[in-house]
Amino acid sequence: MGIFERYLSVWVALSISLGVILGLWQPEVFQTIAGFEVAHVNIVVAVFIWVIIYPMMVQIDFSAIKNVGKNPKGLLLTIVINWLIKPFTMAGLGWLFFNILFADLVDPTSAQEYIAGMILLGVAPCTAMVFVWSQLTKGDPNYTLVQVSVNDVIMIFAFAPISAFLLGVSDIQVPWETLLISVALYVLLPLIAGVLTRKMLNKGQGEHTVNQFLSSLKPWSVIGLLATVVLLFGFQANTIISEPETIALVAIPLMIQTYGIFLIAYLAAKWMKLPHNIAAPACLIGTSNFFELAVAVAISLFGLHSGAALATVVGVLVEVPVMLSLVYIINHTQNWFGENHG
Repeated sequence: MGIFERYLSVWVALSISLGVILGLWQPEVFQTIAGFEVAHVNIVVAVFIWVIIYPMMVQIDFSAIKNVGKNPKGLLLTIVINWLIKPFTMAGLGWLFFNILFADLVDPTSAQEYIAGMILLGVAPCTAMVFVWSQLTKGDPNYTLVQVSVNDVIMIFAFAPISAFLLGVSDIQVPWETLLISVALYVLLPLIAGVLTRKMLNKGQGEHTVNQFLSSLKPWSVIGLLATVVLLFGFQANTIISEPETIALVAIPLMIQTYGIFLIAYLAAKWMKLPHNIAAPACLIGTSNFFELAVAVAISLFGLHSGAALATVVGVLVEVPVMLSLVYIINHTQNWFGENHG
């Protein structure tokens, strides 16, 4: 495990701090960057997100899907948690907190935008960072690939309609065109690029060539992630400093959702008698978020300085420490589960 994975929370914390400092010091620079938009999509953010996502898509081996029949229960758990439970519990918590519990603390317009941001996080299960979480818990890497591969295929078709349905239920008007463009830009096109790249690389020395290529891309993926965090917190710097209570209000339901979904998935994995190295990534995929996609869609739909964008950025802030705490729990409860899947 490289120095980035080992000290992930440190690098993200430094990037968050740097983004806030730069956003306060040079707000006009971030305003200029915010102006680089095409069809409500910020070009700079899109480039950085592509830099993050593309190596992860190259890493996915769709031929591994055929092996899922050897142990389908772990995949079944992932699908049920990701697509039948998590989006709806996130929407429910958002509605409960911002329409009822926090109704007197935020204005109605902002409340709806915070709910929208939470929904977008809830409908975007983890794709990229799950490989890091899986590695930290000694998850089965091949099975993790299967879970991520199937998840991405479902996401292509399910993200837009579930998002539109839940946003509509929350009385937020969403242009389908923007949502579909975002799915194509941040999921479908990187996925196609990754598949084509992997196919070309496999014509060489197979997996060895793929691994060499991924090793060369890894530093750029790290740079893309940290640069995205700097940008996002730079855009929201004034809000973060002037309204820290808002950050706390959004963080509370997000943390409840994360720990709650993990508890449901982890107990279900134990009940299903999954081996530990399959149970761990199965639970973490649903618990973690594909925040790159959620942030991108929130910006596209509601704008860089919207409450929805802020909520997804708070998701980034909450995710790393919370996920590291879950990794700790998983690693210290390994004896709850059966022998590892070989």
